[in-house]
Amino acid sequence: MFEPFFATPGQLLAGAITGFLFGFLLQKGGVTRFEVIVNQFLLKDFTVLKVMGTAIVVGAVGIYGMLQLGLIEGLHVKSAHLLGNVLGGVIFGVGMAILGYCPGTGVAALGDGSRHAIPGVLGMLFGAALYAEADPWVSRYILDIASLGEETLVTATGLSPWWLIAALAVIAVLGLWSLEQWERRRAAV
Repeated sequence: MFEPFFATPGQLLAGAITGFLFGFLLQKGGVTRFEVIVNQFLLKDFTVLKVMGTAIVVGAVGIYGMLQLGLIEGLHVKSAHLLGNVLGGVIFGVGMAILGYCPGTGVAALGDGSRHAIPGVLGMLFGAALYAEADPWVSRYILDIASLGEETLVTATGLSPWWLIAALAVIAVLGLWSLEQWERRRAAV
């Protein structure tokens, strides 16, 4: 009955190693510190934006590279529910601004020894359980509003994903360079 629910030991080990590496990189990137995340919202420190921008480009290259090499069978694209995404983004953003952590950085901060992240991580778990209970209602009354189905930029534009990834990389490099220049000018004042 629960056979497909549980992962194989190899999958669990791969997940544990990946999670450990992800947390390690978050810690080394400095985004497990409350001050760094709050200062991102206050437009004083752009470490989070730099780390996430780099991660998005590297992740896109990695996923589409593995797809082309046949290392993964396909992408499992979730439906684009615009209203649900906006509402979820607002709830996520408010929670992140109040707590000073997102789920990944909150758990990594616990691993980094930040005890003040404990209530936030417990709140995230409670929120996930609450959403699981509310899912039937949300699916019925929220998710169908402004739903685009399994739409991606690749399917919407008809372009090769590599053109979009190249454009994303150029935007990321220019954006990161501009941020560096802006931060240097601000520091000099």
